[in-house]
Amino acid sequence: MSQSDVTKTSANLKLAQPLTPPKHKTLLRLLRYLKPYWWALLLTVLGFAINAATEIWIAKLLQYITDAINQNDQAKQNWFPALIIGLFFVRGVGSFLGNYYSALVSRNLVYELRVQVFNKLLRLPSSFYLANPAGTISSKLIFDVEQVTAASTDSMKTVLRDGLTVVALIGFLLYSNWRLTLILFLVLPPILWLIRFASKRYLKLSKGIQETMGDVSHITNEVIGGYQVVKNYGGQAYEAERFNITSKKNLRQGMKVVVTNSINTPAVQLLMAMAMSVVVWLALRPSVIDNISAGEFISYIAAAGLLSKPVRSLTDVNQKLQKGIAAGESIFALLDEPEERDTGTLSPSLSGEIQLDHVSLIYPDSTVALQDFSLNVRAGETVALVGRSGAGKSSLVNLLTRTLATTSGQITMDGMPIEDITLESLRAQIAMVNQQVVLFNTSVFNNIAYGSLATKSQAEVEAAAKDAFAHDFIMKMPQGYQSQIGAEGLQLSGGQRQRLSIARALLKDAPILILDEATSALDNESEYFIQQALDNVMKDRTTLVIAHRLTTIESADRIAVMDGGRIVEIGTHNELMQKQGYYAQMYDRDFE
Repeated sequence: MSQSDVTKTSANLKLAQPLTPPKHKTLLRLLRYLKPYWWALLLTVLGFAINAATEIWIAKLLQYITDAINQNDQAKQNWFPALIIGLFFVRGVGSFLGNYYSALVSRNLVYELRVQVFNKLLRLPSSFYLANPAGTISSKLIFDVEQVTAASTDSMKTVLRDGLTVVALIGFLLYSNWRLTLILFLVLPPILWLIRFASKRYLKLSKGIQETMGDVSHITNEVIGGYQVVKNYGGQAYEAERFNITSKKNLRQGMKVVVTNSINTPAVQLLMAMAMSVVVWLALRPSVIDNISAGEFISYIAAAGLLSKPVRSLTDVNQKLQKGIAAGESIFALLDEPEERDTGTLSPSLSGEIQLDHVSLIYPDSTVALQDFSLNVRAGETVALVGRSGAGKSSLVNLLTRTLATTSGQITMDGMPIEDITLESLRAQIAMVNQQVVLFNTSVFNNIAYGSLATKSQAEVEAAAKDAFAHDFIMKMPQGYQSQIGAEGLQLSGGQRQRLSIARALLKDAPILILDEATSALDNESEYFIQQALDNVMKDRTTLVIAHRLTTIESADRIAVMDGGRIVEIGTHNELMQKQGYYAQMYDRDFE
């Protein structure tokens, strides 16, 4: 498929945006991923419970040493160092259990979500990839999945650790003096209001950050993939400015989060400080202080003071929670995308006969790609499809591979409706050689024997490479067929990459072959070898050839001239030249 066809198809395919689910449903769905790790969660709770208990004992130790000094009890004073060591040993055990097992849950959650998202991407229809930039998709896999842990395990860790600490300290304060402690609850309503206000803002800003991160990733992928064009056409300044603008948007969103957090957290702390100051002022009244020992007073004030840190952490967790929920909504929207439908039940061995009967294809935006298109291709026949850009050639190919579905009409293969053939069986019997060759960052051998062809022997791979005129240049590489070809095969020339693609098609040995402008971007020498290789791969196969260079398809059994989604002329090269119609005019222009 040409770049213009990809762009056009991308514009025509608009995926429906799913409704945003309520926050609590997203959070509950995230938490369901934690069920297999209930045992680790129990150990996490145990660890943080131990940690919370040590906060109380810090206050009790202050009471212990204060009373020991006032009573001049040397025995109690001698025990104090040992008690400190014991306290912090127990505290260390609790922290280790809580931190280790919460991290174990967190990293396993990232692993499972990332694998699930990647596997989902493998099952999505082509329309999804045409409608969504590659950078946005990769951002979901890399950035959003990582952010999801903030809503589940990271937030859970903070809530457990600091929540249990707050509960333990408040319980201690209520036990020590419940009347004074109730004053702390007076600031609870305004604190909850602040948290609710900040939650809405965090969620909105987090979604903005994800969108801008997707844009950053998209621009980066474009520049990396098209670095030669960027350099040759002096696009560095333009791309730098484009990246700078997008990065600034991301920066502004991030700073808005910082501002919201920087206001929210001190506001909550100020409210706590106001409540604390009232408690301390009342605690210092003679009617109160006369009834307790100095150690008990110090212990109460220390416990009240220890509340500040966990309350601040619980306030900060709101930011992480909303960030993770926004990421979770993004991930689940992808996971809920409808997968490629396979209505087929048959797995026949096809001979290659193809019949298109009054086929029409209309995109959602009402663009007509094909209309009332009929064509019968006999098994083993070579049919060339020619026409100006936008005539519907690539759309027709997408229908044959069931990348797209017909709007009306019927396509049959060997007399069977194409929808009745399973996708796996259908695509296993169609080989494609495109203008834009797709190679992977692995060895030459693995690129030829790719996917379902991985079971092919070395001899079979070499035979396919020889027929594709690729064997000689492969053997000149440092490690022959085991040589690494780099990302997208960029260590090879265009002609070499194309020959590897043809070798892959030969190795597949499919009864149907589709050549989509396979020689349009090559020099004359490369085209000579490629054409010879294509002659080999076309033998005894039903072949559909999409070509702009009409001189390359003169030997086709039939040539179908397309315009506006219809066949306007069909015949052999000589027949069409004699008609002096569309094809003859195109051929004359091509020859000139």
